[in-house]
Amino acid sequence: MTGLSIENISMRFDLPNGSSVQALKNVSLHLNEGELMSVLGPSGCGKTTLLNIVAGFLAPTEGQVVMNGHKVTGPAAERGMVFQQGALFEWMDVRSNVSFGPRMEGQRPSQYDAHVDHLLNVTGLRDFKDKAIYELSGGMQQRVALARCLANDPDVILMDEPLGALDALTREKMQGLVLKLWKETGKTIILITHSVEEALLLGERLLVMAPRPGRIHKEYNLPFADLGVGADLREVKKHPDYARTREEILEMIWDMEEEIMGRAEAAQ
Repeated sequence: MTGLSIENISMRFDLPNGSSVQALKNVSLHLNEGELMSVLGPSGCGKTTLLNIVAGFLAPTEGQVVMNGHKVTGPAAERGMVFQQGALFEWMDVRSNVSFGPRMEGQRPSQYDAHVDHLLNVTGLRDFKDKAIYELSGGMQQRVALARCLANDPDVILMDEPLGALDALTREKMQGLVLKLWKETGKTIILITHSVEEALLLGERLLVMAPRPGRIHKEYNLPFADLGVGADLREVKKHPDYARTREEILEMIWDMEEEIMGRAEAAQ
């Protein structure tokens, strides 16, 4: 089977004092090639844990991740990661960062130059290719991180709060860029976010997760990602279903947060 399958994943962290935390419980879903899914939920619902399991950074306590018919047992080039902070090589310029993966694979410049140049163009980095990373703004650094990920040509791109540290205007521009690259490349993307608006705009599928243990609470299939490709995202937000869905999800998460706070108070 092609695509990405998360099969009955559970994750328990055992603590030094003998207790344990059940971060995830019986999470299952399948993503077809080219799907864009956003994952949302209150703190402690296991969003990042799930992403790290898909990336191969963590081995689940139970269940498995299957990618294009084979079990995920660790990190691999087929799954690229874009972190909240770019994790870039500060001592390299922009172009060297973007071309890092192909160079580590032993490719010659003639094999990757055209692809890297194309990525620099579509991410708006062409005029910054010789700049040092420390000379760039946060938004530009995230563009480098995204281009570097795409240079490895992964089947799946995993994004952990990649836009969370950006100012509102830069964030909106980057949201538009993510949608553009999704349509242009046909990559499967899983994006973790704390922003309901971002989850609505960047998820043709949207998962709301519930905490303790982390599990899928509700899934939405939404039109806003497709509507947002090449469009003004502020206009997309005027769609009659956008505000209704936003309020529904906000109330859902607010109720979860209230329940968590109630548990904490009862335990004191």
